[in-house]
Amino acid sequence: MQSPVELPTGAALTPDQLEEKLRTVGIERYHIHHPFHKMMNAGELTKGQMQAWALNRFCYQAIIPKKDAIILSKSEDPEFRREWRKRIVDHDGTEGSTGGMAKWLHLAESLGLDTDVVASKKLALPATRFAVNAYVDLVTNEPLMVGVASSLTELFSPVAIGERVPAMLKRYDYITEDTLAYFKPRLQQAPRDADFALDLVRTWATTPERQDAVVNALLTKCDILWAQLDALYHAYVAPGHVPPGAFVPDDSA
Repeated sequence: MQSPVELPTGAALTPDQLEEKLRTVGIERYHIHHPFHKMMNAGELTKGQMQAWALNRFCYQAIIPKKDAIILSKSEDPEFRREWRKRIVDHDGTEGSTGGMAKWLHLAESLGLDTDVVASKKLALPATRFAVNAYVDLVTNEPLMVGVASSLTELFSPVAIGERVPAMLKRYDYITEDTLAYFKPRLQQAPRDADFALDLVRTWATTPERQDAVVNALLTKCDILWAQLDALYHAYVAPGHVPPGAFVPDDSA
């Protein structure tokens, strides 16, 4: 696997070199490599483990429009705001269109979960809550450029979706295309959003300090996504320690 681009200390990367470094970080650190993700694609999860994934992942889905609103509030540029607010609409929906959050609740319901319970987030793992709150803290406390760079995991999500959806349809007989309706629009939305964010980062990050900041933002975001799957694996796979008050699957059904 290719190593990140390295230049002498103090030397700024060209925009192309910076993009290469960011893409290499994603290739190496994106959560597509996590054992829980691999188990899902291999058809090795029980239905209860799949339910646990859907329930906990909703915590992340629920904060996406919030973190995007925070990023939006940091910009003085109307053009930027017009483009970035598309992300909020994608997840919240409109009066005539179902958004990503509602589609995720539909996914959870299709897996046999109560949507009110999922939406309440009260049965989510403590580590899940900490991870998603860390993302909100990141975009709240860091400059606009860092918040934008943290979204660059979307460069890699189409690959994950392209593997996940056909694998789940093939290997889990209780999952249908309707169950996974959330993912289809993401194949267009994520590349659109990622291209916009990447162009901004290439333009803004022109010094070694700024380039370090955007690379670290992407690394942190990858860690946040990875930590969520660590929590699921620890609680529901091995050694199987479900913390008090968290969702307990019933795999006997």
